[in-house]
Amino acid sequence: MGQSSTFESVHRSVKRGEIAPIYYLTGDADVLKDDLVAMIVDAALESTARDFNLDVRAAGDLDAAALHTLVETLPVLADRRVVVIRALEQWRKNARTWEALRRYLARPSPTTVLILVHGAGEPSDAGLARAGTHIDVAVPGPDALRRWVVARARRAGIEIDAEAIEHLVRSVGPDLAHLGTELEKLAAAVGAGRPVTPAEVAQLVGVNRGETIEDWVGAVAARDVVRALRLTDVVLPQAGVTAVRMLIALGTELVGIRLARALSGGGMAGARLERALLEQLRRVRPAGVRDWEAQARSWAAAAQLWTPNELDQAIRATYQADRALKSTTVSDDRATLRSLLLSLGAGKAAA
Repeated sequence: MGQSSTFESVHRSVKRGEIAPIYYLTGDADVLKDDLVAMIVDAALESTARDFNLDVRAAGDLDAAALHTLVETLPVLADRRVVVIRALEQWRKNARTWEALRRYLARPSPTTVLILVHGAGEPSDAGLARAGTHIDVAVPGPDALRRWVVARARRAGIEIDAEAIEHLVRSVGPDLAHLGTELEKLAAAVGAGRPVTPAEVAQLVGVNRGETIEDWVGAVAARDVVRALRLTDVVLPQAGVTAVRMLIALGTELVGIRLARALSGGGMAGARLERALLEQLRRVRPAGVRDWEAQARSWAAAAQLWTPNELDQAIRATYQADRALKSTTVSDDRATLRSLLLSLGAGKAAA
């Protein structure tokens, strides 16, 4: 009978040398899935044994007969072999390969470690989850994200201080693949011997401190339309930034402030309000939020600057701007953002 495990618990058990016969990886954090697969392979196989005892295949390249041969082959000069099958979503629901896999899962080979990987955004299979150790690999929360950056930086051969991590995440966002690429660039540019500084991060990624998407969103939340307009011209041209990405971040912020406003209207205030918001953040885990405690404080403070009606109008206007950008092939992203900001400023002036 399988069990559901977390990334952290599997990481600990594998480091202790406890290798399960079947792993089933699902969830949206593909980079973390790759990290977990590499860790299991490292623990299960000596490097000298991998040429004959490690098979990594895409599901679409296997039929039922090839799958049977792959998982039943005996190890060569080793105690076990590892088989990794990626992109299970490539198999149609009625494919015979599913039948072959389920027969194997009922009686797995004692000398094979099988790692099954479903792609991001794909629903998990209940039968596979029951048959093996199931890990739903989610995008990491703020603390886990920082730990991941530190670990990936060390793997690249560099140290990075807390402020530099903060600016890197603010500039790049929580995209692990993008963060990993930037860390590799930092390692090549800076080298070992001392911690990477925020100034070096800013120079490499081309984003100055105070000029990130988060700073733009913060200006809107603080109702500083002049600063938000200035930052629009600075943030939008940055690599990897799109108007849609900016609007998604702003929409998350406005919904959070609206929640804070509703709670404060119900009598919550101060530390109690911040705790309630923090609880909601931990439960919902919205994408792109880098520091839940800081976010809870920010929403609680911003709630005093908006009325419920203003927030409802701002959320609708942001949604409409997002729809406009996605529904036409000819659009002026900068003009759309500036128009939205001016409409929010007009609402403030009218209030």
